[in-house]
Amino acid sequence: MKAILALDQGTTSSRAIVFNHDGTIRAVAQKEFRQIFPQPGWVEHDANEIWQTQFETACEAIAKAGLSANDIAGIGITNQRETTVIWDRKTGEPIHNAIVWQDRRTAGFCDSLKAAGHSELVQERAGLVIDAYFSGSKVRWLLDHVPGARGRAERGELAFGTIDSWLVWKLTHGERHVIDPSNASRTMLFNLRGDWDDELLRVLGVPRTVLPEVCSSSEVYGETTLLGAPIRIAGIAGDQQAALFGQNCFERGLAKNTYGTGCFMLMNIGSEPQISRHKLLTTVAWQVGGKIEYALEGSVFIGGAVVQWLRDGLGIIRKSSDVEQLAATVPSSEGVYLVPAFAGLGAPHWDQYARGTITGLTRGTTAAHIARAALDGIAFQVADVLEVMKQDSDIAMNGLRVDGGASANDLLMQFQADILQVPVVRPRVIETTALGAAYLAGLATGFWRDRAEVSRSWQADRTFEPQMSADQAAHRRARWRQALERSREWEEHA
Repeated sequence: MKAILALDQGTTSSRAIVFNHDGTIRAVAQKEFRQIFPQPGWVEHDANEIWQTQFETACEAIAKAGLSANDIAGIGITNQRETTVIWDRKTGEPIHNAIVWQDRRTAGFCDSLKAAGHSELVQERAGLVIDAYFSGSKVRWLLDHVPGARGRAERGELAFGTIDSWLVWKLTHGERHVIDPSNASRTMLFNLRGDWDDELLRVLGVPRTVLPEVCSSSEVYGETTLLGAPIRIAGIAGDQQAALFGQNCFERGLAKNTYGTGCFMLMNIGSEPQISRHKLLTTVAWQVGGKIEYALEGSVFIGGAVVQWLRDGLGIIRKSSDVEQLAATVPSSEGVYLVPAFAGLGAPHWDQYARGTITGLTRGTTAAHIARAALDGIAFQVADVLEVMKQDSDIAMNGLRVDGGASANDLLMQFQADILQVPVVRPRVIETTALGAAYLAGLATGFWRDRAEVSRSWQADRTFEPQMSADQAAHRRARWRQALERSREWEEHA
């Protein structure tokens, strides 16, 4: 029985996962790589080290699975988004370290774009807010700060890519310079309708000569012979979009949330892009079979990180997994609300001056109540983002699919269902990012016939149905909003 290999290239490690036809994991390999901090606010990766660790994990995962390259039906790639590499087309050598999505060196340039009145253009064409997070300003920086780079780029000697482009280039010995629309839509250079945008290229000062060819998210881009026999490379999607696909959110209105250090929510909004009125991002979800589908995306800065704070800052738990047991010793937070605005508030509030706040404390408040309130605070923040997603899209949400480390917390998942008043579904395979890349590659190579067959391989582990009344949920959310306002008064009274 053949299998699919997914390359999951993340911010701190490269992983490779071999999936069986039923969507289960056959083998996993993982290697970490260096984080480079040249000065405060700057974050870089060595692109060659990314390639080396990814190649090594691919070899290791196939061997661990007891397979050979001949048994691999296709390779799917998913990647940290926005991280930017420019390399020499002849030698294949990067001209500089990769600039990572977290890097803030181009914040001043982005401020100048806003001051010049380009915010509306970027939102309407690219679906994004102007921010150093995205790739376009990083490309501009590299062309302007690496000696001779701009001239070489204009002569067609240099190639730009996000990490998916870089991996395909390396796997195909430089034969293919491609990107898929889910990654292209994170550059601030791409028109949501499906191609590079000349006006955005002009505003950001990026020559078309460096850009990769935009291909769909599920097609055969080429073959690699580096793993022992020819294997087709057949799927690409940025990590959050891959997770949306891996969660089988194929219909308009289906949404997923990844509970990590922060939280990433994406909702499938169908075949027409809708620009957010609440500063959410509009992004390409994927392009399959010639059809582009779109998603709204919102991010919460502090998700699982609030549990780390309970462990390291307050010392009320010894390890993160202890939080559920402690919180479960009380029936509710009993009026205690914890707003984890340790780094300000993200979507939909966008208040960088807000600060963490605990309200409703009484003499009877215990560590258990604070632990419960911390978990509740994660769920409330997710609900705030999903509420504006519903308003922006005019779609009634009928459920939320979940993944990431904190999705293993049954207490949090049940409260999330209660507050949202919709079912919360946790899948059996929570490696949904890699699984999405595998599905995209498997569809292109015939490993899976169609999405219906993919859906049959996706299995729910548990569905959490709402147990709280709608009135009680509304009351709890009203109290949460009061606590939010307290957190946003911090600057006034500081």
